[in-house]
Amino acid sequence: MQYDYLIVGAGLYGAVFAREMTQHGKRALVIDRREHIAGNIYTEQMLDIQVHKYGAHIFHTSDKKIWDYVNQFAEFNNYINSPIAYYKGELYNLPFNMNTFSKMWGVVSPEQARNRIAGQIADLHITQPKNLEEQALSLVGTDVYEKLVKGYTEKQWGRDCKELPAFIIKRLPMRFTFDNNYFNDRYQGIPVGGYTTMVENMLQGIEVRTGISYRDFAIEKETQQGVAVCDHAGNTYDKVVYTGMLDEYFHYCLGHLEYRSLRFETQMLPECDNYQGNAVVNYTEREVPYTRVIEHKHFEFGTQKGTVITREYPAEWQEGDEPYYPVNDEKNNALLEKYREMALTQRHILFGGRLGQYKYYDMDKVIDAALQAVECEL
Repeated sequence: MQYDYLIVGAGLYGAVFAREMTQHGKRALVIDRREHIAGNIYTEQMLDIQVHKYGAHIFHTSDKKIWDYVNQFAEFNNYINSPIAYYKGELYNLPFNMNTFSKMWGVVSPEQARNRIAGQIADLHITQPKNLEEQALSLVGTDVYEKLVKGYTEKQWGRDCKELPAFIIKRLPMRFTFDNNYFNDRYQGIPVGGYTTMVENMLQGIEVRTGISYRDFAIEKETQQGVAVCDHAGNTYDKVVYTGMLDEYFHYCLGHLEYRSLRFETQMLPECDNYQGNAVVNYTEREVPYTRVIEHKHFEFGTQKGTVITREYPAEWQEGDEPYYPVNDEKNNALLEKYREMALTQRHILFGGRLGQYKYYDMDKVIDAALQAVECEL
């Protein structure tokens, strides 16, 4: 069998690319090393609740073209992301807004809040921030930093804020309105019935195989025309769309690109109908080992009996772990450029997605990147 594309990864990037190419008459085969489709946005049903298996995912965009595109494959609810921060028994609204400042200081006007923050910043006398701690303090002052930034950031990165470079935090958004909507985007929501169903609809009519890695599946052979890709059954592929780890494709020959990983502990609570009253609660003190607790039923305004919660623990990535967040510091970006130069020599491979491009993407940006790749190919 002759295929136009072997698409490695059944996540959002691979599914969009496969859908569009199929619509244009191309033949594609999609494979994924996991036993399921949908990548990190995979949802599964537990206690009749759609559980976000790899952490909370809220779709949001200001691009109407992208919003119209995803609405072909799913109906979206009107969920608005409004997380809560927990610090030593105190609850604060996120992102930092007038509800946060009123709870923290008892202020009632934007002017009072601005003056409180400006006064704290002025007292610090930081002119050239030397690390992330100084950068954050120079943006939000002492109280917000100590209660809502420091511990959470140190857990997320696994390092003291004084050891992290200042450029990691370019800004910390503060709103001087009583608005708990985390995103500023016009369109926001979660697919009714979960993300897995949405991706299933994208992949409808497309051949998909799960539980197999690219290295176990494909054979690359040097020919006079370049590199030919086939599988063990003798099927051939004109091109490969590779959404796995860029450095892994090259067998880490230049060294490992660094990631932060996550570990999830999911718990079914059949006798509890409402564990925390909100979909996402961030735990910002350093002593609590997890960064947040997710209660999945609130993503879809659930009234089911029982509930399901997930505690999310940041972890240092090791080879074989699931990579989540690229560490885009100077050292890794320099190594990335070397791998990108190698990637340019692979005429038969298109590298895409979060891992293939070593870049953190919101879901709408993943879709847009996939659509642009399709346009370039066509």
